[in-house]
This record gives sequence, structure tokens and C-alpha cells, in this order.
Amino acid sequence: MTHELRETLGQAIVGERFEGPFPTEFELAKQHGLSRSVTREAVKMLTAKGLLSARRRVGTVIQPRERWNLLDPDVLRWLLQREFSLELLKHFTELRLAIEPTAARLAALNATRQSIARIAEGLTRMEAAESGEGSALEADIDFHVAILAAAANPFYLQFEELIRTALSRSIAFTNHFGGTANLKEHGDVLRAIAAQDADGADLAMRVLIDNVLALIRRASAEGFEPA
Repeated sequence: MTHELRETLGQAIVGERFEGPFPTEFELAKQHGLSRSVTREAVKMLTAKGLLSARRRVGTVIQPRERWNLLDPDVLRWLLQREFSLELLKHFTELRLAIEPTAARLAALNATRQSIARIAEGLTRMEAAESGEGSALEADIDFHVAILAAAANPFYLQFEELIRTALSRSIAFTNHFGGTANLKEHGDVLRAIAAQDADGADLAMRVLIDNVLALIRRASAEGFEPA
């Protein structure tokens, strides 16, 4: 019940559906038919995500967007549900440039046979999806997440849910606007990692993401907006 209330309130906050002050715990409990302890815990969760703040003599207030923890997968998901503009997609893709090329570099240095096999499996599934077998979207996401894992750095693993959440919309856009995923570019990344070519892996991933940015710029110039 706590998680359901967190989901409902989080969507409402990010969707800017609250008018006036944020309800008190008593009001929330009454509105949703829940106990004060459940509402209190849900509010604590949203406060930890930067959506709310509690102040003495003021109560619980909704924080401005610049205070939200956009690296929190729930917050990002709620934001993507509310709006998915090319500007937001560009910002996320620029963040990928700061994360994934270095992850690919580290994967080339640290990957095990098992982790390389996991990356290869993602590419194989992407290729199979070209013939209508399985989900191209899920395979593409798993390919990128497998590289984060292959970097063998626990901090990169913290980005997994963030990458999964945002790529689910990003890849859907690029596939819709630009056609299917570029299998050669993905293959270049895999081959460089398997060859322990750190510079090559970094460059191949950078090229892949730069091409996504170029696609976003073209879509913007043509006045395209994702649904």
C-alpha cells in the first residue's frame, strides 16, 4: 500500500496535478483510506527523491523541479510519463555520453568471458528481432546494461535502472524516427570489448551515441515530437 501511494502521489507531483498546498498526512490518509503510518512512509520516500520537503511550522511542500533527483529511476519514469520532448531526450543522451563510452572502455579492460557473452547475447537477440523474433527494444537495452556490468565497477551498476528506464523511451524514438537500431555500430562496440581494445570500445560507443544525438537534431529541425 505504501508503494502504491508513493506511485500515485509521485505521478501527481511530477504531473503538476496538485493545486494549492500539499495535503497533510491526515488528509492523505482520509483521501486514500489508508493509515497515517502508510501515508507517512510514502511521504518519506518522496522526500528522499527530492519531490517534497518537510519544514517546521510550514508542513510538507512540493519542491521545485530543480530540486528533484532526476537520477532516481522513479522520478525519471514519472517525468517521461508526463512529457517526452526532444529536449529531454537530448539531455538524457548527453548524459549517456558521460557514462557509456567510459563503461565500454572499462569493459574492454575488465570483462570476463561470461560478461562478454552476455553482451553478445544482447546483440544476437537484436539481430533476431530484425526477423521478428523477440523484442528489439528489450534486447537493445540489455546490450547496454550488460556493458555497464562488464565494466566491473560497482558505481556503474548504480546506473542500470536509470539506463533501463530512459532507454525504453529513447530507443523507441530512434527506432520510430530513424528506423531499426544500427547493428553494425553495436557490433563495433562488442568487437572492441572482446578484443580488449579500450580506445576502440570508447570510440565505438561514442560514435553510436553521437549518431543518436544527430538523429535528435534532425528530428528537431523537421519539427518532429515523440508521442
